[in-house]
Amino acid sequence: MLHFTFKEKLKHLFGFPVIVAALGYFVDVYDLLLFGIVRVPSLNDMGLNADIAGTIILNFQMVGLLLGGIIWGVLGDKKGRLSVLFGSILVYSLANIACGFLPQMHFADKVTIYAALRFIAGVGLAGELGAGITLVSESLPKELRAIGTSIVAAFGVLGAVVAQLTVELAGSWTLAYFIGGGLGLVLLLLRVGVFESGLYKNLEKESNISKGNFFSFFSNKKRFLKYINCIAIGLPIWFCIGILVLMSNQFAIALGITTINPGKAIMWCYIGCSIGDFTSGFISHALQSRKKTILYMVFFTIIGVALLLFGAAKSENSYYFLCLWIGIGTGFWAMFITIAAEQFGTNIRSTAATTIPNMVRGLVPVMLLGFDFFKADYGVITSATIVAVIVFGFSIYATITIDETHNRDMDFVE
Repeated sequence: MLHFTFKEKLKHLFGFPVIVAALGYFVDVYDLLLFGIVRVPSLNDMGLNADIAGTIILNFQMVGLLLGGIIWGVLGDKKGRLSVLFGSILVYSLANIACGFLPQMHFADKVTIYAALRFIAGVGLAGELGAGITLVSESLPKELRAIGTSIVAAFGVLGAVVAQLTVELAGSWTLAYFIGGGLGLVLLLLRVGVFESGLYKNLEKESNISKGNFFSFFSNKKRFLKYINCIAIGLPIWFCIGILVLMSNQFAIALGITTINPGKAIMWCYIGCSIGDFTSGFISHALQSRKKTILYMVFFTIIGVALLLFGAAKSENSYYFLCLWIGIGTGFWAMFITIAAEQFGTNIRSTAATTIPNMVRGLVPVMLLGFDFFKADYGVITSATIVAVIVFGFSIYATITIDETHNRDMDFVE
């Protein structure tokens, strides 16, 4: 194991790949969560039902993420990590700018056009984090990999906080969309100076090695089980965000809370996520284990979810506090994607690291279907509890059974 001086660590951890990946994820999260923040005011302004239309549009965005994850993941292995970093940000930036013009669009059904734009944004947003984490993971020494990826995620998730503050300060959801799209286009210019991963450059010369074969995850039993386990590990993160936080107005009514702002719930959750993501890398480094870190954080999250669902949230502020708690617990997002990148060889690493988090995001509609199905007979709280038990059960089992990847050498192919 190599030992680095403090100066050498800073040079690696705050090098250009880490900075650009962190800024990219910041804009990604801003644009990804912006719809959740402006869902109610934007749909109300256009005379649409915030709950019904909001669920439809959110599902389209999540399906876009699912499809985009496959497209950008395969492209990242076939054409390089940088192709994704440039292409994805251009797609979602233009889609977000278009969302700002929705009030002026009179030529189509507003739900349809809003859903189509969020679908396109979802496709673009799918490529950002996976490509960034892959590039950083392959660029940093293995001893600093967990800390580097945690810095990317910890800074990146603050994009949700800035999105909420932007909406509040701008006083206009359309302006917030314009700002998000503009930030993406500015970042596009910064990426001109980023260099391709050295590991990918070496692989690029090997014409006999299959690159970016998405179906290879399903052609080998061991590889397939690793892939499924990686997806299962991350399920609690988007159960908490997609149901407990984004749908906080539904839970507020069930808990007897008179008023709640879903945008603020998202903001407090993502402040927690930033804390969790930043500390998870250092915890993993100290424990010399990715698996133990994730398990501890999952159990911490379970406590927060139980408190929220079973009576501890008695006021608007207490709900926000528990969103912060849950955010800290689910702050293993970077660790979960790092594990995904470390499980697979360089020739399908981008495909894995990009598709796996987007499979998790893409399963939000499935979780929402289950939530709505049980809600009809059992109510909001019991329905969320049933889905939570299933989701957390899968995650714990997957974390226990998957291979430990701390300090794994990433210079290998499948």
